[in-house]
Amino acid sequence: QVQLVESGGASVQAGGSLRLSCAVSQRTSDYYDYAVGWFRQTPGKEREFVAVLNWNDRYYVDFVKGRFTISRDNVKNTVYLQMNALKPEDTAVYYCAATPLFSSSYDYRRPISYDSWGQGTQVTVSS
Repeated sequence: QVQLVESGGASVQAGGSLRLSCAVSQRTSDYYDYAVGWFRQTPGKEREFVAVLNWNDRYYVDFVKGRFTISRDNVKNTVYLQMNALKPEDTAVYYCAATPLFSSSYDYRRPISYDSWGQGTQVTVSS
């Protein structure tokens, strides 16, 4: 089972940047056996996909392309989400999630496709 702990959420002004961290630990299996993604959720809305790192492949939702970057530090077993040019509509609780490495046909955009979740970290962007 994979354990995930997010950090890095904060309040920033529009146009600013934040880097979220997701520390990944597991009792069994190799760290590299898992894809790690980021989702976000606002009150009253469903959790939505933001980005995922599947081995060396990166996938992003359209509205963050060019602004957000997902990356991995293999020494620290940590996955990052660098968020630039933040907008008020990026305000949400951000969650990281893990699932075993997947093939191209896998529906990585759905929360149900992930079996481990962190507790979430709040990001607030003010105008």
